[in-house]
Amino acid sequence: MNDMAQKRVIVVGGGLAGLAAAMKLAEDNVAVDLFSLVPVKRSHSVCAQGGINACNEVARQQGYSEWEHFYETLKGGDFLANQPPVLDMARMAPNVIDLLDRMGVPFNRTSEGYRALRLFGGSLFKRTHYAGATTGQQLLYALDEQCRRWEVEGRITKYEFWDFLWPVLDDSGRCVGIVAQDLRTMQIRSFRADAVVMATGGNGLIFGQSTMSVICTGSASARCYAAGAWLGNPEFVQVHPTAIPGEDKCRLMSESARGEGGRIWVPKKKGDSRQPNSIPEEERDYFLERLYPKYKNIVPRDIATREIFYICEQGFGVGNGQMVYLDLTEKSTGIKYEELKKKLGGILEIYEKFVGVDPLLEPMRIYPAVHYSMGGLWVGFEKDSKPFEADGKGGVGGGMKHGSPKNQMTNVPGLYAAGEADYQYHGANRLGANSLLSCIFTGLFMGPSVKNYIESQKGAAAELPSGIFDARVRDEQGKLQKLLKANGDQNPYVLQRELGKTMSDNVTIIRVNSRMKKTLALIEDLKQRFQTKLGMPDGSTWSNQTVGFARAVWDMMLLSEAITKGAIAREESRGAHFKIPDDKAERIDIPLDARALPRDDHNWLKSTIASYKNGTCELSYEPVDIALAEPVKRDYGKTTGAAAAAAATKPVEEPVAAK
Repeated sequence: MNDMAQKRVIVVGGGLAGLAAAMKLAEDNVAVDLFSLVPVKRSHSVCAQGGINACNEVARQQGYSEWEHFYETLKGGDFLANQPPVLDMARMAPNVIDLLDRMGVPFNRTSEGYRALRLFGGSLFKRTHYAGATTGQQLLYALDEQCRRWEVEGRITKYEFWDFLWPVLDDSGRCVGIVAQDLRTMQIRSFRADAVVMATGGNGLIFGQSTMSVICTGSASARCYAAGAWLGNPEFVQVHPTAIPGEDKCRLMSESARGEGGRIWVPKKKGDSRQPNSIPEEERDYFLERLYPKYKNIVPRDIATREIFYICEQGFGVGNGQMVYLDLTEKSTGIKYEELKKKLGGILEIYEKFVGVDPLLEPMRIYPAVHYSMGGLWVGFEKDSKPFEADGKGGVGGGMKHGSPKNQMTNVPGLYAAGEADYQYHGANRLGANSLLSCIFTGLFMGPSVKNYIESQKGAAAELPSGIFDARVRDEQGKLQKLLKANGDQNPYVLQRELGKTMSDNVTIIRVNSRMKKTLALIEDLKQRFQTKLGMPDGSTWSNQTVGFARAVWDMMLLSEAITKGAIAREESRGAHFKIPDDKAERIDIPLDARALPRDDHNWLKSTIASYKNGTCELSYEPVDIALAEPVKRDYGKTTGAAAAAAATKPVEEPVAAK
């Protein structure tokens, strides 16, 4: 047995996934160094609003189960997710909720004292636990308290305001530490570790304006990618259907608004300029309810987003023609003002603050915005040797082998990923309220795997010669000096704005190859301008925020290239990837669904792997593990006209187990 006293794990990222991983490792007596770009309570997880999915006894009384949760996740992701990890996530979800409850998370309660549940997209069952409309904040604070406990015990050391720069690899390609920069003093130094966990979230700033925090550049994942780690399914990016458009960024209006009864509509008359409250019910088109009579306003996000896009494309949008109404007024919902204020106060305050209107008295004006990345660092898993056996809940067997060092490890030995930074759990589209679950689940589940990995390694990173660490520090110091001395005419903020516009215009809701090829060409031009003509507006060597942003702009270009190349190559529509052939791109006379390429399981039921070689992105593919449930048509009962009433009476689709 190796001496574990010398061994350490670095966790990069102080959101839910990073805190859960750090907490679990500390519980197992592993020393952890926790790095965060911001104070952990300011991590982007704090912005999550709607809730966290899990089956409980109340949901079970409706006929829900862990298997149903598993199948909804697969179907929501258009069957592109490997099934064993998703099964374990759904199985463990009830235990995650119980754990959070014991930590003191103030979940809403029913009058009988049970944890309250709300509807969320992609399900006809109430199975989303919530703490008002600030669920992410409550979960983050609870996990931070646990990590503070281990800080006092000396098992966790926090490094806040540190920027991850590069993983340190030994001669065999094993990750043995990181290089990071203190954002205040600008000091660059190395840190040794026997394993490194990347839990650094998404990359929304690539698209200019998104619902994500402005720190969500994806730079940490991009640096791992440039160092040799693979990306999985980078082309799959979620656009949330309901956000407040803004000049600086878009602000999320949670799916919980629709789960609690909110209704999306537009006037039936094009260009209707009347105040929304003065438009009679019979002159409103509740188009999601008309098109999806079973699911109504809680269809999965990619579907709702496309329907909003299409209704605006047809000229029925409000405001500047690029918004629709999200109605929470008592007139529309039949729900009392005080009840919705209690359940949705967090998001209602945001809308009133930035728009100046009480959304319970006047319908909100919203439009889709980039929200989440299903793609991320590629991670592996080891399957449980025990075959799946149904038990009326989540079954036994068929999942991952618990404690295997392969679980959540990238292709770089010793480098792990968790949360939104990994690609494993959501396939082609994420269901609402599964993100908080996947973050906490991966952090907790990987703890024993990481511990078993470092125990299996001979010697400790602390014993390695200093040469490989010093060399990497010198490399990063050289990059910093080059940036500080850059005196060209290309401002990094302008380059990022150009990148964001082309990515948002051409690689989001609908995708057309001719447009994406122009985007790819522009990305290459931006890379050349960055490398040869960059100018640094701020050359200071203390707390220089511009140099950190400039470094992230390059990282965003690398990820944008992978996203765009993956989207061009994938000749099908699946989940959030909705591709329209060039010759139908402008045919708005044809319904959006009829214009798009169909899902193609024969050729494209496979995961994209992007690797960075010789300064560019190269694509390869691997099969998806579909051993537990056969892929079927992803159908949420879309109908039109008179058929709507009949379709509403159809039974709920039952999951089909693979033979």
